[in-house]
Amino acid sequence: MQAAAKHFPAKKDAVPEGDSSQPGAEMPPGMATARQYTADEMWQMLNKSPLFMTELDETGEDGGENVALEALKALAYEGTRAENAASFREQGNENARLKRWKDAREFYDRALGALKLPQKTADPKEREEDPEHDLAEKDFVELDEEEEARKEKEHEEASLVNRALCNLELKNHGSCNRDCAAALKINPLNVKAYYRSGMANFHLDKLPAASWSCDLGLKIDPTNKSLLLLSEKIQKRRDQIEKAEREQREREEKAHREKQTLALALKGRNIATRSTTTAPPQLEDAVVQLEDPTDAASTLSFPCLLLYPLHNQTDFIKSFAEDESVGQHLEYIFPLPWDEDEQYMPEKVECYIETKTGGLVKAGKKMALLRILNTGKVEIVDSLLRINVVPSARAQEWVDNFKKIKAAAK
Repeated sequence: MQAAAKHFPAKKDAVPEGDSSQPGAEMPPGMATARQYTADEMWQMLNKSPLFMTELDETGEDGGENVALEALKALAYEGTRAENAASFREQGNENARLKRWKDAREFYDRALGALKLPQKTADPKEREEDPEHDLAEKDFVELDEEEEARKEKEHEEASLVNRALCNLELKNHGSCNRDCAAALKINPLNVKAYYRSGMANFHLDKLPAASWSCDLGLKIDPTNKSLLLLSEKIQKRRDQIEKAEREQREREEKAHREKQTLALALKGRNIATRSTTTAPPQLEDAVVQLEDPTDAASTLSFPCLLLYPLHNQTDFIKSFAEDESVGQHLEYIFPLPWDEDEQYMPEKVECYIETKTGGLVKAGKKMALLRILNTGKVEIVDSLLRINVVPSARAQEWVDNFKKIKAAAK
């Protein structure tokens, strides 16, 4: 029999529920202490509770351990190793389906870690010695060891393969390979492990290893679409590499042939060359070259530096052909913008080239360059022809000074 409900008339000054703005309103006893905190402080306190927290905060109110959170964490390990691993594995799968690869990997880490924890098993001696037998029944579980071991291996294999997927998506290819190798030790027929290992090696450009994994996987499952697609990618990449290597060899062989042809052309013309440094001057694409790099008899040309030693100025001629004369180039170079006294005009200058022995040879302005170079007296130094240009009126002065400098240097 139920007691009849009693109804009491409302007080005239009663405040509607939830309205604390009226004077004299009383808060529930459990909330009375909340008045001493601001809204921000209350929010921080709530966020320490696992039921309200919006982000993981493992510290308590006083900065120590968050007891409530640790208690909830401990609940995750209340079952057997296999049960704990299964729970974490499923959470990892949920995150993987949402492509939250880092979170998924963490749950697979926990699943694998749970399998390494000590197992709670029934111990008859402990039960007999435990005065609280009911408590012992709750703390210990009777297990079928063979079935439990089978479940643990199943969860370990699946967690390793799934963690390999996470590492593959996160581009941790080395970790992906290690997870696949560990899974294959458990089950050498795991096709997913072969595929993911093959993909990791493919991204690392380790094609032999990728092909090995792919081939083993296809032996187990010859119609696997993912492995067949990977096999095509490996072959395509292998073809690309072989093509690039072949083209590189062809370029190197061509350069070698052209170098030999140029050396033959210089030797045939009795033109001496010399290198003084392993780092030649930067001349962009200006080089000693043949008009036809494969024909030693074609026209030879040289980069040339015109020096004006009395005024510390220079001009650069990118290509000075062997059948051209110095005068032909001076015609378009002169007058010089800095030559206010007009000392440098084609008919007012003389040209000199330093010899191999440190002397000077006068270069006729109408003489073809080849006739100057094949005398055997001058040489091309560091792939660059150097010609000194001085006003005729001061030529002897400069020559005498040049000799003095050379003599002092000996």
